[in-house]
Amino acid sequence: MAYQVLALKWRPSLFEQVVAQEHVTRTLQNAITSKRIANAYLFAGPRGIGKTTTARILAKALNCDKGPTPTPCNKCTNCEEIAAGRSLDVQEIDGASNRGIDEIRNLRENIRYTPSKSKYKIYIVDEVHMLTTEAFNALLKTLEEPPPHVLFIFATTEPHRVPATILSRCQRFDFKRIPIEVIINQLKLICSEEKVEIDDDSLMVIAKKADGSLRDAQSLLDQIISFAGNKIVVDEVLKALG
Repeated sequence: MAYQVLALKWRPSLFEQVVAQEHVTRTLQNAITSKRIANAYLFAGPRGIGKTTTARILAKALNCDKGPTPTPCNKCTNCEEIAAGRSLDVQEIDGASNRGIDEIRNLRENIRYTPSKSKYKIYIVDEVHMLTTEAFNALLKTLEEPPPHVLFIFATTEPHRVPATILSRCQRFDFKRIPIEVIINQLKLICSEEKVEIDDDSLMVIAKKADGSLRDAQSLLDQIISFAGNKIVVDEVLKALG
């Protein structure tokens, strides 16, 4: 079996597993339960804190065979295809490389069609602030009168670059940097499960270096395990990080 990096292996698959963003996940779960689903969401905040992961969980929650449900089963075909990035009804778009008017026009053309086998056609647009002005204008027309079967989830590290006309049509959630002590606890859990011995000083160095990003902390831990093996002390961490 191919090696899987820690950030992927430990990616949350349920709202409850998303770390330090309860103000977001609880609101989304309640919205699903009370059938108050918005047509467009904006997830804003620094990198590596759970925006795209939460978007995928929301997509599963809405399109799960037993959904809409605040707790997707992660076993049905829809859940598995969304998790693997293979779902025809959930498309992830990189705003940096699909930023022009033509790409948005194609998207607008496609949303007219109903989902192939799910309840919703969901578009997750990462780094949405990278879209051109013309692309935003084209997108605005769709957001003004969205089809009932379509849902947009926009993620951005720079919400100030998203036009106010787009922002006003989205339900906005601001994700927080993850506190150092929370990152340390997550790294302890991972090390315990991965059979890695690590001291508290090492955990503190990694958590501080990650600057509030759990994904960065997991990537650093991966790098340090490759350098130092399964018994990690702070001197080895400092060498590995240069």
